[in-house]
Amino acid sequence: MTRKAFYIVVFISLFFTSCIPVKDLHYLQDKNSSGEQNNITAVESKPYRLQANDVLSIDIKAIDPKLVAIFSTNASEQSAAGKSESSLYFNGFTVDDHGNIRMPILGEINVIGYTLEEVRLNIEKKLLEEYFKSEANIFVTVKLAGFRYTINGEVASTGTKTLFQEHVNVMEAIANAGDITTVGNRKAVTIIRQTPTGVQMHDIDLTDVNVMKSPYYYLQPNDYIYIKPLKQKTWGTGQTGIQSIGTVITLLSLATTVYLILKN
Repeated sequence: MTRKAFYIVVFISLFFTSCIPVKDLHYLQDKNSSGEQNNITAVESKPYRLQANDVLSIDIKAIDPKLVAIFSTNASEQSAAGKSESSLYFNGFTVDDHGNIRMPILGEINVIGYTLEEVRLNIEKKLLEEYFKSEANIFVTVKLAGFRYTINGEVASTGTKTLFQEHVNVMEAIANAGDITTVGNRKAVTIIRQTPTGVQMHDIDLTDVNVMKSPYYYLQPNDYIYIKPLKQKTWGTGQTGIQSIGTVITLLSLATTVYLILKN
């Protein structure tokens, strides 16, 4: 093999192995080879069951506000737009290590392992049985003090994020973190989930539209998302065709220079 042919082979090899294919960058691709249109039904997220260190926002209303004034907190008195993560943390009700929250008058209430709806019904029942009559029209709202998750790895903005909405899917969470970088592996996104029975870890492929059928497509509060890097990042040859060509030209120039120096 001549030197020219050798350089051509090296150039082609580096070019095709260092570039990131477009198919690895596109989300939710229909990989059904039949070409037929499929209707994908996303798996509904299961109701979240409360765990230790969760923070609850509990709001109690009645026809006469004076009757429930003792239950009001600074957080509940603020408008929805004015609530901040810090105010909800300091004024909300934190689930302690024993699974209880402490409320005025009602005292300690066990909430660990319960859904938000179950906690709401329990508080409403205690109020009507022990302190109020049905004519008071007690209205109880129980929410998490923000949907919190942590994302790390190959995204534009890592860290713990908080969204003020009931349900969050993994695509929304990634978008809120500034999207996955070019060298992030969209085919193996790891979801780490803390459950009452232990820690679960699962990889999902965001390039496949069928990911919406996965029980991990919808996040649970306190989920941890990790985006692994592609192997092209460690090679350092470039993320696009232009970058790869530039790297190859630089290497060939260096090799030629070294060859000429040694020859002389």
